[in-house]
Amino acid sequence: MNLRCSFCQTPYTLSRVAMLDALQEVDAGNLSHYDAHCPKCRRATRIPRQKLELAMPNWREELKQFENEMKQNPQQEAPLPTAESVTGAQAAASPEPSAEKGSTKPKSERPTTEGAPKGASRQTTPSADTQKSNERRSTGKGTSKKSK
Repeated sequence: MNLRCSFCQTPYTLSRVAMLDALQEVDAGNLSHYDAHCPKCRRATRIPRQKLELAMPNWREELKQFENEMKQNPQQEAPLPTAESVTGAQAAASPEPSAEKGSTKPKSERPTTEGAPKGASRQTTPSADTQKSNERRSTGKGTSKKSK
């Protein structure tokens, strides 16, 4: 089922398994809608029960068919993480303290291209306005040009 998030407008789909789960949840709780969560913003978009049932009208038979497929092709569960692997993952994720506080990594040098044209640089002279403002800054407080 193709959906569009009502908040961020991101299009996403509900798979066959997600649709079966949604229909089971709606049927078990006698709900009027199902909340599908957007993969981008994680906000819930309401899907009416009627729309779910229209998308998969014979969902009870499809659920039985899916259960039979799972019995014929069992899948192994993922192993739970052990305490050793969790602490190792945390140690790998934390940054190592540097020996010197002010040290930085050396910057990588850019490869030079000899044949590439360089950007045009403008050579300008300071305008009269800039010269006047520079003169004003250089004069001390309390002195005027007339007194000089």
